[in-house]
Amino acid sequence: MADGKDITVKEKQELTTPAEQTTPGAVFTPQVDIFETEKEITLLADIPGVKSEKLNIDLRDNILTITGDIEAVGSVAEEGVLIEYDTGRFYRQFTLSEVIDQNKIDAKLGDGVLRLTLPKVEKATPRRIAIKAT
Repeated sequence: MADGKDITVKEKQELTTPAEQTTPGAVFTPQVDIFETEKEITLLADIPGVKSEKLNIDLRDNILTITGDIEAVGSVAEEGVLIEYDTGRFYRQFTLSEVIDQNKIDAKLGDGVLRLTLPKVEKATPRRIAIKAT
């Protein structure tokens, strides 16, 4: 690379939590990027290997929960020679503030990235007040 830095791959981070699980397998914390504009907050979560039918986004009591299951690659007839792809579940929670219009949240999944658009309520978006002459 031009700047002399090596490319490094960040491994999946397994969630360490004191809570007991009801299902076996590893639980990973997806990495996220969050961006904000005057009108919305955008959350991008890396969840490689999760298909839309195995993804669940739940919102209750101002807590947004993302869970997604990663299934094993390959078939039963194949014998693993080298397996570096971890299977398990992605899990992440966010507390939403009152500035988010929870009824208008939009979710899209593509190329292993979940894109959540969290629009702000009208009263939270800045606006210019027109001045009327009297």
